[in-house]
Amino acid sequence: MSGVKVTALGRLSKQLKSLRAVPARPCSLAACSRKNTRNAALHPLWQSPLTIPGGTRQSPINIQWRDSVYDPFLKPLKISYDPTTCLHIWNNGYSFLVEFDDSADRSIIVGGPLENQYRLKQFHFHWGAINDWGSEHTVDSKFYPAELHLVHWNAVDYPSFEDAVMEGNGLAVIGVFLKLGARHEGLQTLVDALPAVRHKDTVIEFDEFDPSCLIPSCPDYWTYAGSLTTPPLTESVTWIIKKKPIEVDEDQLEAFRMLLFTSDGEEERRMVDNFRPLQPLMNRTNSDVYL
Repeated sequence: MSGVKVTALGRLSKQLKSLRAVPARPCSLAACSRKNTRNAALHPLWQSPLTIPGGTRQSPINIQWRDSVYDPFLKPLKISYDPTTCLHIWNNGYSFLVEFDDSADRSIIVGGPLENQYRLKQFHFHWGAINDWGSEHTVDSKFYPAELHLVHWNAVDYPSFEDAVMEGNGLAVIGVFLKLGARHEGLQTLVDALPAVRHKDTVIEFDEFDPSCLIPSCPDYWTYAGSLTTPPLTESVTWIIKKKPIEVDEDQLEAFRMLLFTSDGEEERRMVDNFRPLQPLMNRTNSDVYL
C-alpha cells in the first residue's frame, strides 16, 4: 500500500483470577509516553537510541477528510475473534495489554486492505491525563480522549510475531477512537479487572473476552501504510482506523488513569499521556473509499 487509504466502506447491510507479579516481559507493542510540556520527563521506553531514527511512513498521523482519495478496490474487513483465546491482562509499564493465544488461526481478521489473514496478538489503549487529548491519530486535527489498538500479525508469511514486526506487511492494527458519552458495557468487564494490574509488571488471567464488542458496527474505516508508535518504530503496520468512535463514560476513562507506570514500592507515577506525537505525512495521501 502506498497511500493513506481512508476507507468508508458504507454499510453492507447496514475474570479475573489470581494476581501475580512477574519479571519484565518483552514489549509487544505497548503505548509510549509523549515528550512535551504535558509530560516533561522522558519515559524509559524512549531513553535508548531508536532503531528507526526516521522514515517515510511513520505513525501516528493526522487524517484529513477533505484530502482523502477514493479507492474502489478495498474490501470489507472481516473480523472473527474467539473469546476463549483471551489469556491475560498485563501492565508492562507503558500501557496495559490484553493478550491472546496466537498459536493458531482462531482470532483473525481478513479482507479490507489485507492480502492475507492476520492473527490477533493483543490489544491496548492510549489515553490522556484529561479528555482534551489522548488519541494517537487525529481527524482534521481533532484529538479523542483515548484510542484502542488491536494488534494482529501476518502468520501466513512469517513464523512468529517477532519476525512480522520487522517486515513491511507484517502487522495490521485496528484503531478505534474513544469519545466521552454513555457507559460502555463491554468495556466495563475489562475496567473492573484493572485495579489488579495497577502496578508495572503485574499480570492477571483474563478469560473469555471478545474484543469485537469494542469495535463499532459501522464498517467505515481509513487505512494507510505506517509504523509502530513505540520503539523500534518499524514501518511494518497496515493501519485500519475505524471512522466511528465508541462511547465510554468518565468513570471508565478515570480507571485507565488510575494505573501506574511504576512498580509496587516505587514512587508512584500515574499512567497518563502515553501516546506518540503526530508524524509527517511525507509522500502518503489520505484516501476515502466506498464499497
